[in-house]
Formats: sequence, C-alpha cells, structure tokens
Amino acid sequence: MSAAVARRYATALADVVAAHGEAREVQEELLAWQRMIEEHHELLEVFRNPTVHRDQKRKVLETLITRTRVRQTTANFLRVLLQNHRITELGEINRRFAEELDERAGVISAQVITARPLDEESCELLRQRLKEVTGREVRLQFAVDPELIGGVVTRIGSTVYDGSVRGQLQVVRERLAREA
Repeated sequence: MSAAVARRYATALADVVAAHGEAREVQEELLAWQRMIEEHHELLEVFRNPTVHRDQKRKVLETLITRTRVRQTTANFLRVLLQNHRITELGEINRRFAEELDERAGVISAQVITARPLDEESCELLRQRLKEVTGREVRLQFAVDPELIGGVVTRIGSTVYDGSVRGQLQVVRERLAREA
C-alpha cells in the first residue's frame, strides 16, 4: 500500500471520528485489531488470500466485530477496509491515523535514541527542550543503542539532531580526513 493511500484512509477516518468525538477510542480499538491480526497468522492469511471468497471473509469479520464489541465507527471502517481489500494494511493505516490525530492536536512525535535508558527527569527535560525548539507538544518514543557510546540522537520527521558521542567522533574523523 502506498503512503498516499494509507494517508487518505487515515484522513477520512480522522474526519469521521473528530465529528463524533471518539478519536482515541477508535484508535485504541483499531490498534487492538492490528495486534489481533498480526498475532493470529491464520486470520491474516484468510484476509490476505485471494482464493477465500469475499463472503467468507465478511463472515469472519462480522463474527470478530461481534466478539470484540467495537464501536460502530470502528466496525464500519473495518468493513470498508475489507471491501476495498485493505484490511491487511491496517498497521500502516493505523500509523498514518496516529500521525493525523497528532497533527490535528498540534503534537509531533520524536524518536529518541540514547546509549542508556534515560531517567524520568531527563526525559521531561528533553521533552521541554524539544517543545521550545519546535513550538509544539512532543510525544517521545525511546530506543537504546549502546553503540552511540553516549549522548542523544533525536529524529523529528526528516530532521535529525545528532548529539551522540559516535556522531561527534564521525565529524572529527571527517575533518581529519579533509585535512590530511
């Protein structure tokens, strides 16, 4: 699925949930559905397999909708995805949906990579600093990479702020190579 297609589904869903005031609830339900489909390989294969008739897929979907007791908006969205052969793309659509909701709420996501886990105080200081730099609320997602040696690498969209020791050593290495 192309990013543009996922974005169209996500934007349309965001419009609907905004009108009904149920954005976070629908987002949680769709994430649960994504996990369910990913964790049950047989289920993914039923929805992915072109030899399984659409009516059989619809019956499986309706049974699961009844069992999971999702909101009407979520159920309708899942039906549209099934009808358009996109239900197996729920992960990408969910990612785009989260981005769309964040954008509408004025929130940006930042991926932070550190050599060691940060304590809460350091996380909050980093969040506040990024808020000052961007002028927006920031949702931090953390990862640990011991190869950084120390410091922090932060990615916001396509912008990377590399304050790692590894990054600084790379700059020194490049400078020495130019001067040699």
